[in-house]
Amino acid sequence: QVQLVESGGGLVQAGASLRLSCTASRFTFNTYGIGWFRQAPGKEREFVGSISSGGSITYVADSVKGRITVSRQNAKNTAYLQMNSLRPEDTAVYYCAAARVAGPSGQYDYWGQGTQVTVSS
Repeated sequence: QVQLVESGGGLVQAGASLRLSCTASRFTFNTYGIGWFRQAPGKEREFVGSISSGGSITYVADSVKGRITVSRQNAKNTAYLQMNSLRPEDTAVYYCAAARVAGPSGQYDYWGQGTQVTVSS
């Protein structure tokens, strides 16, 4: 079946960087946009950023603007979320998801299982 697998999460100190990966299989990756979301304990899921199927259009949430970059390599069926200057409030489970048209209001068809990011102060 369709799979999206996130990796690259972990425990880091404030100010560090992480790059999350989202690797897809069993669907035509280059026809789907990819969105990144996060959910902290006790909070609603939050849109972080997205990238169009071809990689030319990206959105970044205001809460992380200037600190994150969304990219993809269609030849590797993989999307990335580069996070810099991490803060304790970035602690959450991070998910990637696939939609025909990605964005804050996209209709996401497939979701990964998530990867934990913990930022210590």
